[in-house]
Amino acid sequence: MPRAETNPSHDGVVETVMVKEKSMQKLRRNVLLAGLSALALTSVPDLAWAQDADAGADIQEQEQDAQSAIYTAANIRDEAITIVATGKNDRVAAQGQSVTVIGDEELSRVQAADILPVLERAPGVTVSRNGPIGGFSAVRIRGSEAEQVLVLIDGVRVNDPSSPGGGFDFSNALAGNISKIELLRGSNSVVWGSQAVGGVIAISTGGQGDTINLRGEYGSFDTLNLSGSIARDIGPVSLGISGGYYQTDGYSSFAGGTEADGFDQAYVNARASLDITDGLTAEIRGRYADGRSEIDGFPAPLFAFADTAEFQDTEQWSGYAGLAYTGDNFSLRGGYSISDIDRANFNLAFGSDPGFFSEGRTERAELKGNWDVTDQLAFTFGAESEDSEFTTGPFGASGETGIDSAYGLISFGGNRLNLSAGARVDDHEQFGTEVILGANGSFEIADEWRIKASYGEGFKAPTLFQLLSNFGNTALNPEKSRSYDIGIEHGFRQSGLYASLTAFQRDTRNQIDFVSCFGVTDPICTDRPFGTYDNVAKARARGFEAELGADVSARFRASAAYSYIDTENLSAGSANLGNVLARRPKHALTLSADWNSRESRDGFNIGADMRLVSDSFDNAANTVALDGYALVTLRASVPFGDMFEAYGRIENLFDADYQTVANFSTAGRAGTVGVRMRF
Repeated sequence: MPRAETNPSHDGVVETVMVKEKSMQKLRRNVLLAGLSALALTSVPDLAWAQDADAGADIQEQEQDAQSAIYTAANIRDEAITIVATGKNDRVAAQGQSVTVIGDEELSRVQAADILPVLERAPGVTVSRNGPIGGFSAVRIRGSEAEQVLVLIDGVRVNDPSSPGGGFDFSNALAGNISKIELLRGSNSVVWGSQAVGGVIAISTGGQGDTINLRGEYGSFDTLNLSGSIARDIGPVSLGISGGYYQTDGYSSFAGGTEADGFDQAYVNARASLDITDGLTAEIRGRYADGRSEIDGFPAPLFAFADTAEFQDTEQWSGYAGLAYTGDNFSLRGGYSISDIDRANFNLAFGSDPGFFSEGRTERAELKGNWDVTDQLAFTFGAESEDSEFTTGPFGASGETGIDSAYGLISFGGNRLNLSAGARVDDHEQFGTEVILGANGSFEIADEWRIKASYGEGFKAPTLFQLLSNFGNTALNPEKSRSYDIGIEHGFRQSGLYASLTAFQRDTRNQIDFVSCFGVTDPICTDRPFGTYDNVAKARARGFEAELGADVSARFRASAAYSYIDTENLSAGSANLGNVLARRPKHALTLSADWNSRESRDGFNIGADMRLVSDSFDNAANTVALDGYALVTLRASVPFGDMFEAYGRIENLFDADYQTVANFSTAGRAGTVGVRMRF
């Protein structure tokens, strides 16, 4: 491969000689923001903080009245809480945006080892994976790019700045210790900033209150999956730790291969909070994961995809520390977070040194607040400063960038009408200032019937990899989107009769995609023989989502989530004009049913899930087809007393042969048995 450009200078990409000056500017900026946070938290005696639930671990610690009571996913009410809509605790039913919350009870019932089957229970979600668990796993929302989805784990942004598109690899999010998942579908960069073009996924880990949870299972491909969590409240201190270990022999990533590609990962999450004084709380959270994925590659002399003995080591850690003050009608919190990920690829046939490595790091200071101006009117605001850097090698590149932001959101909450509108200003080091708008609302037209609508804008700057790597293109422009949806909804998910129908559209300008340069003479491919990145002038995704769930009887519940997603490349003059976007099936349907031996639904449970996905294309040229498929999972669980449960599942019951990425294998029929203990 050609050597990377180490000193590009296009549209403000800062010269290497300015790195020291930039670093000092960033240091001053972060110190100033942290100082403002500390000053505000200590100088306002009667502030009130409606705590963000971004860690998903401290909600129950707040003193809440009847209107903010929180129910588990097994008992959803109007007061069920989400953070992905506004960045603070808000009722799901009051949001005009499309939000799905999946709680601990549903996660336990599904029994999934990884997060992808869980996310597929929400409409608008499609997934793909390069081979077995441990291979790169992508989640697309309403036809977005996988890299356009912002991911938070325990409140910390974990998107990888050293990856090509700056996305998150969901193979690094096993489901063993996840307690809650919140999914927002649609652009929401007003609150969440860059990367929230397609949507936001917030993952919370660990248990709540004084609990101990243990889980162990064994299954096909010699798979061992262990996880557990413990949570304790000791006076003014709240502590929690969770973690696990996953190991599998796997199967060949290459669809025509015979060599099994295994995966193992150990991970741990920890949190602690301390009530310093009445209303003032200090909190700290951390996450660490270390894993190895065996992969297949392109060996000489044919350089065609085949079995190889290659593997990738991935080490990632993240942390957050902050203060929050709670009073009567005003809330404020300030904190600092770090996310770091290191990846290295090895092929021992060529020695012990990595053939490729990447290192990405993001540091972020933030200040968030909420002022309840009246009983019905609230003002949510924030200021953020983010710095990211990456390095690739051994013959790669390195670079760094930063973005400063401020936003405000005004919300009105009445008995039947809820409205929110806001704006954000982003100041990016390379791409200047961008103003982002958003608004949404809901209106209860009858008992439990709501009309919902939203408008959101998205902004995502090119990643450092897309600009500066061996495949980089310094002429790239930022991605921008406009997202609209409108729908009607009845009831509450996972409880009673629930029905929802939503139509949506998202128009994206300058969407960034990889361009192959094999046999191409276009000037964009100069010195880029293996390919580069370019802007797709315009892309559109539109369609509708439908959900239906019902308690057929006191012991039996059935549900369905369907998505129709029509995507199109609208770039005039492009060879791909009119083509559908890659790996975006038009139709996706998840059917679920559960029967329990007790009306209280805490007895023997048997359930089934069916996932149906239509045909799609693997590439932008629409020349490589991916056939549709149907997968069935059968599961059952048996409780023994209040603390012990045995369970098992059969995945891909009918042994369907399918692919979500061309030439990459998927699992055939597989079985798992496990036990779960709760104290």
